[in-house]
Amino acid sequence: VARRLSLRKHPECHSMAGGKAIEHLAQTGNRQQHTFRLPMQHYRNCDFSFSGLQNLVNKAIIQKEKEEGIQEGEILSCVKDIAAAVQHAVAVHIIQRTYRAMLFCIKNSILSSKNATLVVSGGVASNQYIRKGLQTLADANDFAFLCPPPRLCTDNGVMIAWNGIERLRAGLGVLHSTDGIRYEPK
Repeated sequence: VARRLSLRKHPECHSMAGGKAIEHLAQTGNRQQHTFRLPMQHYRNCDFSFSGLQNLVNKAIIQKEKEEGIQEGEILSCVKDIAAAVQHAVAVHIIQRTYRAMLFCIKNSILSSKNATLVVSGGVASNQYIRKGLQTLADANDFAFLCPPPRLCTDNGVMIAWNGIERLRAGLGVLHSTDGIRYEPK
């Protein structure tokens, strides 16, 4: 969404990563100016998906560009409102799906209702709006909430790669030959 909104060209966001730019602009945007249908509402599972939301947001951006008579790549006058609405929709989707997972785990005795903990990490955990929503969810359901400081909430891909480097250095779980490995593409 940040890329589609060309937030690198926005004077307040030129040096920010996309998620940080969305969060920054959303602080002064009005999320009620745009309403995006939440993804996967007809699925009763714990899965997350943002592709449907991305399509809705893209259509809204195209419509606004037509209304404002601007080309793709130019900054919309309502960019802060779109950022706020997108951030809110993402937060609600994450919170709803996480709540469903919490209930599933308790119902199926995967977690004890005593000492249950919600751990949030990765890049999304650096977003204060989403973090506060998940904190509220944990509090309302008597879960402890663990979340690293935002400066340590980096992209999970970076953490996975770092773990791979450390395991390679230690010689742990390193496969030196791919012979005999079968895979099936999906």
